[in-house]
Amino acid sequence: MNKELLARRDFLKATSAAAVAAWAGAAPRVSAEAMAPLPFGGKAERMIVLWMAGGMAHTETFDPKRYTPFEVGLDPGKVLSTFESIPTAIDGVRFSEGLDKIASVMDRGTLIKTYQAADLGFILHSRHQYQWHTGYAPPLTVAAPHIGAMVSRTLGPLNPDMPAFIDIGQRFDLGEGEELKAFHTAGFLGTEYGPFFVPDPDDAQKSVRPPAGMTESRFQNRDRAYRKMLDQSPMREYASEYHRESFVRSMDKAHQLLTSPAAKAFDLSQEPKEVYDTYNTGRFGLGCLLARRLCEAGARFMEVTTEYIPFKYWDTHENGHTRMAELKTMIDAPVAQLVLDLEERGLLDSTLIVLATEFSRDTITEGKPEKQVQNQVDVPPQMLELKHYGMHRHFTDAGSVLMFGGGVKKGFVYGKTADEHPCRTIENPVNISDLHATMYAAMGIAPDTNYIIEDRPFYVTKDGLGKPIEALFA
Repeated sequence: MNKELLARRDFLKATSAAAVAAWAGAAPRVSAEAMAPLPFGGKAERMIVLWMAGGMAHTETFDPKRYTPFEVGLDPGKVLSTFESIPTAIDGVRFSEGLDKIASVMDRGTLIKTYQAADLGFILHSRHQYQWHTGYAPPLTVAAPHIGAMVSRTLGPLNPDMPAFIDIGQRFDLGEGEELKAFHTAGFLGTEYGPFFVPDPDDAQKSVRPPAGMTESRFQNRDRAYRKMLDQSPMREYASEYHRESFVRSMDKAHQLLTSPAAKAFDLSQEPKEVYDTYNTGRFGLGCLLARRLCEAGARFMEVTTEYIPFKYWDTHENGHTRMAELKTMIDAPVAQLVLDLEERGLLDSTLIVLATEFSRDTITEGKPEKQVQNQVDVPPQMLELKHYGMHRHFTDAGSVLMFGGGVKKGFVYGKTADEHPCRTIENPVNISDLHATMYAAMGIAPDTNYIIEDRPFYVTKDGLGKPIEALFA
């Protein structure tokens, strides 16, 4: 059995045990610091995370280096970027070819060039995604809440009829579904603060209405029967009263949404055809359109993902250049249009948009130059086929994050990376705790906000030590 499979099984065992422990725990109590005023930030009322799942190469997207065209026999060590660069709306800042529309709106946002993923040993996408979404590296003794759940619990809903935390685009019946479920949860906070899942945004309206052919009375009867079954379940002896009640409240909120006018926000057919077509680059693009509609209807936190499936999308272990061209087409128009639409509706200043990924990619280094780990991809000494052309290995020393709205600076660049291999961070490194602290600060949540669980504080940033990057705020 290979090491990667063993590592995945260990990860699952640890996170599953923590999930069971979460149900057994008592009600978490918020600390007094939860709403402590910050000297900056606090302008954002809602957040949208645009998740580039699988490892987006910074040198092929928002931090391009010298262009190296493909030729048979090319030395991989000489390849920095496989696309030419293009100008952006920020003087002197260039993006990789194929991101023209996002480049045109960068005068509305901030580019972080120097996000450094943590050193977690053998690199697993699920472990790094878990840490990015919770702020903590597994395994843990408690089930860590997703950042969306923390925002949902700490700030509450903007619209009581609308789920505060909505996850768009990720399916769990493909690839590493169980690993992904480990952090798509509210953890110890309780089910009512967990994500409302919309796997297919084009079918989102089905998520907010009873099954076809089922009358309202029949639906209510089934709902009552399910509650009775839950009340008599053997799980009662494992789940605390708080978590049982939280689960029931989540059912109540779901039922409330079915009969609320807010449910119309999930129906993309109400959009004009030209608007729908602009966003329709696939499930991710329509997810951006759905997120815009949900913003207008009062959602607090939304995540739209390109979806993580091993060896697909941004998980470019081969054919990196060819696949990257397709991925840029998937995200370019929808991301830019989301920014423009929110701006037009007067919602951009109060909405923080964060585009991010778990780590970057490089042709020659797995991990960081001084902390290299076992290579998971064999890069040939010479590129003999087009499939070898592109960023393949996992690189954790630098990566790009885009932010729009929510009080961050406009037309701003933070950090600097090297122009030659390895294209690592050389100025202003950003770790996950400080990135999260910055995101929370935009929402008016202090980085040492914590919930008391099992008589111990659990902080929104690891140990409460995250430091918001003040330079990013206008």
